[in-house]
Amino acid sequence: MTTSAAGVVVRSAWQRRIVTFLMVFGPGLIVMEADNDAGAVSTYMQAGGQYGLHLLWLLVVLLPICYFIQEMVARLGIATGKGHAAMIYERFGKWWGRFSLLDLLAVNFLTLITEFAAISLALSALGVSPYISVPVSAVGLTLMVVTGSYLRWERIVVGLCLMDLTWFVLASIVHPHWATVAHNSIVPTMPTGGITSSLVFLVIAIVGTTIAPWQLFFQQSCVAEKRLRFADLKWARLDTLIGATFTVCVAGAMMLVGNYGFEHKVVFQDPAQLALALGPIAGNFVRNGVLLLMVNAAVLGTTAISLASAWAYGEVRGWEHSLHKKLWEAPGFYATYITCVGAAAAIVLIPHVPLQLVIISVQVFAGLILPSAIIFLQLLLNDRELLGDRWVNRPWNNYINWTIIVVLFALSLLLAAQVMLPNLFQ
Repeated sequence: MTTSAAGVVVRSAWQRRIVTFLMVFGPGLIVMEADNDAGAVSTYMQAGGQYGLHLLWLLVVLLPICYFIQEMVARLGIATGKGHAAMIYERFGKWWGRFSLLDLLAVNFLTLITEFAAISLALSALGVSPYISVPVSAVGLTLMVVTGSYLRWERIVVGLCLMDLTWFVLASIVHPHWATVAHNSIVPTMPTGGITSSLVFLVIAIVGTTIAPWQLFFQQSCVAEKRLRFADLKWARLDTLIGATFTVCVAGAMMLVGNYGFEHKVVFQDPAQLALALGPIAGNFVRNGVLLLMVNAAVLGTTAISLASAWAYGEVRGWEHSLHKKLWEAPGFYATYITCVGAAAAIVLIPHVPLQLVIISVQVFAGLILPSAIIFLQLLLNDRELLGDRWVNRPWNNYINWTIIVVLFALSLLLAAQVMLPNLFQ
């Protein structure tokens, strides 16, 4: 590889592959790691704090599910060059298009509230008033996207994703019993007390936060925004696999930190309380690390989820909806993003909002609407008129995907049963 006046000249095949991958890399990692948002931090740490290491195996089960779902999204985005909302409107009509869009916008907005709730909780624990931290965060999140450069935004967000490597440092500091970690990652074990309503609720919350509806819309729009081609598909798949693996490992690290609280019988309502309680036991690095990583998770989640809403709404309205456009070139798109961020931030500043209850409940809500979102994706990936014989799902894809859909519906029914019959799992 040499440098000329015109740029970089790639001479060998392996250098060309590396450069091509780096050009494609980004959407898969971002969509996965941004899903380790504030709600995920709260859910995974509560799982560790309430049940120790007993739910680690669930993360391993969810890894291939995450990959298979998002691989379909990447394939659909490359094949159509359009976002997910636009394709649902185009192939299923306005009624179903509006149904999917309203579901998305509702759960996304509720999720945004949880992101700013986490920023408020974490920075309050560090002595920063919510009336400073929340507005400043909202302004910063707005400035991230109004630069008129997709590549600049992507580089910033990939950097934020890589900051989550710190979770592995925190997990090693609390010295878990690694043999038990390995065993519980492979062998499903039942927590003491058996199946209870809180266990069912938490399992559904974990599924809801690991695979969220907004991810389908975000990655497809992101792939279309990046203008990837069929030649890039294998690299997009690798990007997605790396993102899924990294995200599940980070989630496991969060659970290990929560387990440290479980071992020391720490009672907490949210990760910020756990971080403060762990300070005298594990040291200030763990305490401050958890709090700052909560903020990082919330920032990642907010920018990705707000963009998912802005892209989807812009596609349906027929507006310019691209980060390649300047603020004045796509006013409706940027206004949607800014409105989502600003309104969610304002709600969090309302006194006495039960933030932790909102955070966990939103994950369950996401788990409830996920099956219908995946059904649309499954039907689109079997549309031969749209994709042709080469890019539609293979039979094995369909077997796996319908199994996932059935399991998700079963979890949704379990939640409904729990709500209607509170003593069912006592």
